[in-house]
Amino acid sequence: MTTINFKVEKVSKNDYAEIVEVWEASVRATHTFLTEDDITYFKPLILNQYLDAVTLRCLKDENGSILGFIGVSDNSLEMLFLSPKYRGMGLGKHLLKLATEEFGVAKVDVNEQNPEACGFYQHFGFSVIGRSELDGSGKPYPILHMELNK
Repeated sequence: MTTINFKVEKVSKNDYAEIVEVWEASVRATHTFLTEDDITYFKPLILNQYLDAVTLRCLKDENGSILGFIGVSDNSLEMLFLSPKYRGMGLGKHLLKLATEEFGVAKVDVNEQNPEACGFYQHFGFSVIGRSELDGSGKPYPILHMELNK
């Protein structure tokens, strides 16, 4: 496994454009059920609303490039996205650990159609406690509500 040098940083508004690039690349790699119209719909919402609604932290490499990020609200993990080329290298685990230990995250909602993400959270101690037929935007993408086992 390749070792990646990174540091955890707070996200500033100056990082938002790159954060959205990481989000889009990640979504295209993992959310294959989404249509191009869905991505076009969500992208400005991410940039103009969702990022301001959460506490953000990112991982940056030695060149200052964003490798991945989390967004937390209360005790819920609202976002965890990695640049696709860094998947499988332990960075998601690091971000999740940051979320649970530093921010007290105990809940996450996951697209049911993203089984890799569901498995990732289950591997780190989350269990499904509920299901919604529609996502938070009312789109027909079922959501699994997960909670960290105590």
